[in-house]
Amino acid sequence: MDFLPFLLLCWALSAVGMAVTWAVAMRVRNVGFVDAAWAALLALCALLAGALAPGSEVSRALVAFFGSVWGARLSLHLLARVLHEPEDGRYVALRERWNGSPARFFVFFQMQALVVALFCVPFYAAAANPGDAALGWSLAALACWLAAVGGESLADWQLARFRGDPDNRGRTCRRGLWAWSRHPNYFFEWLHWFAYVLLAIGSRWLGWSLVGPVVMLLFLYRVSGIPWTEAQSLRSRGENYRRYQREVSAFIPLPPRRGDT
Repeated sequence: MDFLPFLLLCWALSAVGMAVTWAVAMRVRNVGFVDAAWAALLALCALLAGALAPGSEVSRALVAFFGSVWGARLSLHLLARVLHEPEDGRYVALRERWNGSPARFFVFFQMQALVVALFCVPFYAAAANPGDAALGWSLAALACWLAAVGGESLADWQLARFRGDPDNRGRTCRRGLWAWSRHPNYFFEWLHWFAYVLLAIGSRWLGWSLVGPVVMLLFLYRVSGIPWTEAQSLRSRGENYRRYQREVSAFIPLPPRRGDT
């Protein structure tokens, strides 16, 4: 399948998926379902790239495996949080700002469908590589993917354990990776997109593969990642989180500025 028809297919499927998710979210009054749906739809689109892109069997298989496993793990993790915790404070604040308007939230959900389509670009770019990637680049992509998924999974597990302890309510997690980065889960999510850049090396689609890490970094730093999360953390934890901001790197894991963790 050519590039544009593939993107239109991914967008159409995502638009329908997000419309259904919006209906559920409005019924149960929990917008957090949008995050789980976003990851699940990306997993689906990775499988579509593996099935429909014009590249070699190896390129398509690796993209399908990388994207579907990464997206499915993230979706299930987020879904578990949505089902067992109150609505995320970010969405509570958004609901208050919009007076709970279903129409505004519908637009918000559909914007996420467009974002899914945008992140299908690197999937296609890697899966459209017509030649089997050199063994070295394939191994580098696998190493990058393993580090990213492993790091993101570890960060999610560490935060879940911290939040699961009632004694930690109102405190900031400084355990493990969270002592070195305020958003290690975001860092490893960003790192994941470089796997497709490595898989696209040697193809005319290499430039398009950079959409993944470049746009993800933009979203994390300027749109819906770090700004939203830190604003909510400051609302809920105040000075405790301001101290954390002063002492710990915002994104790239680095040694803390002070020794207390």
